[in-house]
Amino acid sequence: MTRVFAFLVAAAALVAPCSGALAQVDMRDVMGGGPNFRGGGSSPIPRATVSYASNYSPGTVVVNTAERRLYLVLPNGQALRYGIGVGRDGFRWGGVHRISAKKEWPSWTPPSQMLRRRPDLPRHMNGGIDNPLGARAMYLGSTLYRIHGSNEPETIGQAVSSGCFRMTNDDVTDLYGRVSVGTTVVVKN
Repeated sequence: MTRVFAFLVAAAALVAPCSGALAQVDMRDVMGGGPNFRGGGSSPIPRATVSYASNYSPGTVVVNTAERRLYLVLPNGQALRYGIGVGRDGFRWGGVHRISAKKEWPSWTPPSQMLRRRPDLPRHMNGGIDNPLGARAMYLGSTLYRIHGSNEPETIGQAVSSGCFRMTNDDVTDLYGRVSVGTTVVVKN
C-alpha cells in the first residue's frame, strides 16, 4: 500500500508540470469560482425540508436567484431547499424551462460567448473531478444554462457564475436522483 501511494505521488509530481493548456487556465474564472477546484466539502447552506406555500405542483424546481436557493416542491406545502450559486451581475436571468437532459460527470465545452470573454479556456474538458460542471448536470431546455455540481462549496450562496446554477456535488447528486427529464424549472429573478 505504501509503495502504491509513493508511486501515485511521484506520478503526480511528474505529470503536474506537463499538463499543458489546462495548467495555464485559472479555473477560478471558468465558471466564476475559487482557486481550489478539487476541494470537496459540504454546502455552507445545508439542505433542509422547509415549509413552502406555493401554487407549484410537487416535483417542480423553483430557483430563487435573489435568495440564492433552489426549492424542489414537495406535497403538503413543503419543499426541499438547497443552497446554490447564481449568475453574477449581468448574467442573471428568469423564465420557465424543463429539464431537457441529465448527465453524470458531464463533459464541458465552453460556449462561444464564454470563449470570446476567455480565449485561454480549453475548448473541451472530459467529465471528472476537474470539470467545472461537477458530478451531475441538468440541462435547461435549449438554453446554455444548467443546474450543475461544483467542487467549490465556498461559492454556494454567491453570485459568481456565467448564468448557470451551481450546487455542491453532494446536493446536485441528491437533486439529480429526485428529478427527471421533463421536470419544470421556474427561475425567479
